[in-house]
Amino acid sequence: MGRSGQSHIVAIGGGSFRPTERFGTLEATGLLRYVLDLTGVDRPKLGLIATAVGDQPDWLLKMYEAFRSFDVDLSHLSLFPMPNVADPREWLLEQDAVYVSGGSVANLMALWRLHGLDEAMEEAWNAGVVLSGQSAGALCWHVGGNTDSFGPELRPWAEGLGLLPFSCGVHYNSDVQRRDLLQRSVASGELPDGYAADEGVALHYVGTEFIQAVTVDPNGYAYRIERDGEEGVKEFRIEPRRLASTVDV
Repeated sequence: MGRSGQSHIVAIGGGSFRPTERFGTLEATGLLRYVLDLTGVDRPKLGLIATAVGDQPDWLLKMYEAFRSFDVDLSHLSLFPMPNVADPREWLLEQDAVYVSGGSVANLMALWRLHGLDEAMEEAWNAGVVLSGQSAGALCWHVGGNTDSFGPELRPWAEGLGLLPFSCGVHYNSDVQRRDLLQRSVASGELPDGYAADEGVALHYVGTEFIQAVTVDPNGYAYRIERDGEEGVKEFRIEPRRLASTVDV
């Protein structure tokens, strides 16, 4: 099929990076090493996408710094004020993995669709490019979830790419609004059954099948949320596989 021989998506609930001892800098956690290992490439090409935060230069600079200890070829795709590469689709297909930032998932999807990146992402996924991201960068691969894209009060949202036929919950143990709203949205049928991840936890799918959860937080879990009857819901806790919290280089 492609680089890894399979179609992988790693949807991260939170905790992709953590502060270093140097003020204002970040380092990648073991969740990102896990993503890169899925490529099966010794020196993978990793594409950074920050559409959800308006391609903020500060975010991109921090990401380049965060990966400085990795044996990886970094590049990024910006859409503001115009694409920074001649052909975004071609750029995507050249990557071994992509990482999509958090931010506004509604704005992210609107711009991706405007620039044809929705179709390009599906093509890259089918070609074996490992798709990953945190928060908005996790929700986007699913049917939807809940989002603060429209204001501080979370709203259900079902305009994702739908590569994965599930709902998704992120920051599940750190934002008190998220668990209740996701459960209510699944119970009502507004969102399909799905999965959720605490901070420090990632959901790993091969094709459209959930394979396992992994974590860098010993207190973090994943969850399966299923509709139960007309207005009910069941939540099942999933024990994740523990990863090293930091990256050995």
